[in-house]
Amino acid sequence: MPHRVANFFRSSNDSITNNIKASVQRRKSPGARTRTTTSREGSTRSISYASSIEDDAEQDHAQSRFHSTIFAPPVKMPESAKEKEAAHHHRLSFPGLHLGGSKSSKDQTQHPSASLGWKIESPPAVMYGDTETSTGALVSGQMQLAVKEDFEVESFEAWLYIHVIQKRPFQNHCNDCANQKTELKKWAFLAEPTTLSKRLHEFPFSALLEGHLPASADHSLVAVRYDFIAEVKPKSGPTLKLVKTIDVKRSLSVPENPHHSVRIFPPTNIAASVHYPQVIHPIGSNTLTLRLDGIVKTNSDVKTVEYWKLKRLSWKLEEHLNIVAPACQKHMPKDAENGEAPKKGVKRTDARTVGSADLSSGWKSDYSPSGNVEMELEYQCNPSSKAVCDMKSRDGTEITHQLVVEMVVVQEYAPINQPKNITPTGVARILRMHFGTVVTERAGLGVSWDNEAPPIYQDVPPSPPAYLCDIPYEAVELGPSSSERNSEDVQ
Repeated sequence: MPHRVANFFRSSNDSITNNIKASVQRRKSPGARTRTTTSREGSTRSISYASSIEDDAEQDHAQSRFHSTIFAPPVKMPESAKEKEAAHHHRLSFPGLHLGGSKSSKDQTQHPSASLGWKIESPPAVMYGDTETSTGALVSGQMQLAVKEDFEVESFEAWLYIHVIQKRPFQNHCNDCANQKTELKKWAFLAEPTTLSKRLHEFPFSALLEGHLPASADHSLVAVRYDFIAEVKPKSGPTLKLVKTIDVKRSLSVPENPHHSVRIFPPTNIAASVHYPQVIHPIGSNTLTLRLDGIVKTNSDVKTVEYWKLKRLSWKLEEHLNIVAPACQKHMPKDAENGEAPKKGVKRTDARTVGSADLSSGWKSDYSPSGNVEMELEYQCNPSSKAVCDMKSRDGTEITHQLVVEMVVVQEYAPINQPKNITPTGVARILRMHFGTVVTERAGLGVSWDNEAPPIYQDVPPSPPAYLCDIPYEAVELGPSSSERNSEDVQ
């Protein structure tokens, strides 16, 4: 039987057709055998006849295998290591074609004759104090233009911008509504064509960031950053460009004594006395001291004592953002009467939790007639939330924080003679407290730039007192000069 299948696959298309016809005829005469015929062209044709019903079934199975082999899709065989290597070497590549992906970090124009860099000489830009009293931050440094050979420069300029990025702009998919840039400073290092020799050329620069400006921030609705851009336009070749970001922070002074707050929760007699720091930092732990008074009440008429027991305490730090997304000139609606475009924007608000915890123990309870509950609560910002410091700017952007403390108290009562027989009344209350909190950066060892600067001419203290003479200057008799004395000596 295997030789029949082999002959079947080696036969031509005509033999396939003849085999099918012969198999049909053989079904009618099962006693026939296989015979071979020779055509006029000399080719030998092998015709198979089924000798039994089993052979007929095997023949049909071979035909079905043949059809499945002819019409089945080609199966890709696994490549060998050499074939894979050859295919890899013959693979076409297009280095200039980028199909998506982020830009490279070295996305700056290079020039064969020069390179541009900078060096910051001032300490980190930190504004000390609030927006009303701060004198700002001073930024100074040097632009470094390294020239490898004689380099002809048409112009060399630099700019400092404050860049506000609206993540939910006034009009979606509008670049002008999403980006607002304001020029703070401009430098013209080389305003006319100049030929620079082969060496390192340094150009000093400095800028004072005024105290009312906002600090750098990155929130879900808005981002504020300071962009420094420098451009060198050579006579020939690509333009040298340097783009840097200056991180500006704000630090507020921390009071020496914690803030004290007293809250009363009617209709109960519970009073909460809280001591907490009003100014905290994004990194670090803070302590809140809590004391609850009025948790025990004696009813002399019915001879019972009521207790308010603290069952659970939770705290969370909330961050609130209020901004105004302005409209660009294109999408700003115009006044029908004057035809002018008044300033218009849409208000955006957002709130999130930057730290939280739930506590079911950790306090001391005293249920004597003058009973109270005392505890010290440790709270901090979650580092993974990346809390943004408090900010308030003139464009309407405001970021604030508050600490929310919630306590669940349950009422119970017991007879005065048997204080251990406590029975719950089924009454429970939630005591909620809100505390305004300011999140700011640490000041470190730095002080404001105006305290570090040397005194100017007007600040120099007065010189020692001058000696006054009552005799007028014209009446003073002057002695002979040195030339007159020499002439008298010669005589």
